[in-house]
Amino acid sequence: MARKVECIAMLLAGGQGSRLGILTKKIAKPAVPYGGKYRIIDFPLSNCVNSGISTVGVLTQYQPLELNDYIGNGSAWDLDRMNGGVHILSPYQQIKGTEWYKGTANAIYQNINFIDRYSPEYVAVLSGDHIYKMDYNKMLEYHKEKGAACTIAMLEVPWEEASRFGLMITNDDNSIAEFEEKPKNPRSNKASMGVYIFTWSKLRQYLIDDENDPDSSNDFGHDVIPKMHANGEKMFAYLFDGYWKDVGTIDSLWEANLDLLNPKVDLDLSDQSWKIYSRTPVAPPHYIADTASVQNSMISEGSQVFGEVEYSILFNDVVVEEGAAVKYSIVMPGTVVKSGATVQYSIVAENAVIEKGAVVGQCPEQMENRDDWGVAVVGQGVNVSEGAVVAPKAMVDEDVRKGDK
Repeated sequence: MARKVECIAMLLAGGQGSRLGILTKKIAKPAVPYGGKYRIIDFPLSNCVNSGISTVGVLTQYQPLELNDYIGNGSAWDLDRMNGGVHILSPYQQIKGTEWYKGTANAIYQNINFIDRYSPEYVAVLSGDHIYKMDYNKMLEYHKEKGAACTIAMLEVPWEEASRFGLMITNDDNSIAEFEEKPKNPRSNKASMGVYIFTWSKLRQYLIDDENDPDSSNDFGHDVIPKMHANGEKMFAYLFDGYWKDVGTIDSLWEANLDLLNPKVDLDLSDQSWKIYSRTPVAPPHYIADTASVQNSMISEGSQVFGEVEYSILFNDVVVEEGAAVKYSIVMPGTVVKSGATVQYSIVAENAVIEKGAVVGQCPEQMENRDDWGVAVVGQGVNVSEGAVVAPKAMVDEDVRKGDK
């Protein structure tokens, strides 16, 4: 029998990430590479262990194979525990038959038995696809201090972006007065981060009631949380003022990577007091040749640079040949950029080959109409042939020859 713990985390990592296009064609969004040596899921997993939460359920669904392999037994995050640790929780056949997770609330409902094994007082429900560093223990202490049934982490966003988020209107004591789901004319800029702490005895009953409601979409944001609020449960917002990025689109993923190169952005991966752990590949040190020019970039182990790299992030085992240029781009593991090729304002997925003289992406300043600009994306294993051009905004998941559009 599992030992009782105060708080466990349930990490929702089953999202398809369709807005990331070809980057999530073969892998779940939380498994998408980030920052030269990480994957997106490293952030909530590291936050858990740094916060003292050592029992974590990872709920997978879409393309789970690579994510499952990456997490393994959790040793990279010190989550290979005799009691607790990390558990991969996929949908499984029950008495009433096999059923995919229908929504975020249903995903937790299907794992009530797992949670009950640990008899927790509190459950943290986390998203697997955000980039941020956060001490969940401080949020838990706030939750206990308020005697809350539910506490929602919130971030004040620019007013011009507020309509993209689920918003909270709060009272003076930060209790939640109203919710607004992506309103056209927002009355608040306090956005939900998709990080929740619940008192388990309360949440458990709401999940059961929600599952028995034929009209429910079985979602936390649309169903369970509004129901708790309508019933007068004590619900509070917890203000977070650090770096947070929802990397749900190509542009936001590109921006979040390049944020690591901006000294004005508050996301320090070198902070020894709050390490972001990852399962690092075995590779030799990176090599920068005397023919190379490297400016304000991150070069990961195993990479070899003979050409020009500017304001870019190269993952492990990338090769940039002499005469090649990579600028304002994210180049994922195993990719080769050959002599004379140019990659700019782009994301290049794993094991691609950019042949001699090929051009991927374009600098926005060089375009007549800036509205036509966007990040170019080259898919996993794609070969961009000699002299071929990949235009801004293009997403290519098959080989590109010269003359192709």
